[in-house]
Amino acid sequence: MNPLKLVSVLMDYPQDEMWEHREELLAAAEDCGLAPSQRAALVSFVGDLLATDPLLAQDTWLGLFDRGRSMSLLLFEHIHGESRDRGQAMVDLLEAYRKHGFELAAKELPDYLPLVLEYLSHRPQHESVDWLQHVGHIVALLAARAAERRSPYAVLFGILVDIGAGKLDVRALRERASTEPRDDTPEAMDRLWEEEAVRFGVEAPGKDCKPTTRQVP
Repeated sequence: MNPLKLVSVLMDYPQDEMWEHREELLAAAEDCGLAPSQRAALVSFVGDLLATDPLLAQDTWLGLFDRGRSMSLLLFEHIHGESRDRGQAMVDLLEAYRKHGFELAAKELPDYLPLVLEYLSHRPQHESVDWLQHVGHIVALLAARAAERRSPYAVLFGILVDIGAGKLDVRALRERASTEPRDDTPEAMDRLWEEEAVRFGVEAPGKDCKPTTRQVP
């Protein structure tokens, strides 16, 4: 299996169906074309994930990616925040998808990283590497933050950084992650709710503005 497709599946919210495909996922991790050290880390990640009770794995995923913004899997949130530029970036990304016959379901946000990786898994290698280099600083920072939180998901981000092979100062990003205040604590979440402005019109978030799930192949 293409390593980007596999990372896409594993990075997404762990649906119950994933445990029904345990042997297929382990086989895919063993035969994904990565370097031996990366492959071993990926196999270990898959084994540990599928040895975990699904409810606990799902709660762990939500705790990492769905609380606070620093670990958001929505790429443009790290680039544009809530500015209007994010809307145009979404439109441009959708156009890039459609140009190559990649259609999204109505509720899918185009900048959701697992979705981006699924798209890239169908593109030529040089193109997927170029894309990963363009978002490499975000992915590397997510890798550093995940490592700082001792999350096993750091393995997946690390693989993406290696595939992108960009010129990043990983040490600086790790130092930054180690000094950042956590934004996923109850206190931080309370402050966020207090400070968040109510938005109307085109800036108002819809009810479906949260990470969508991908199907296990």
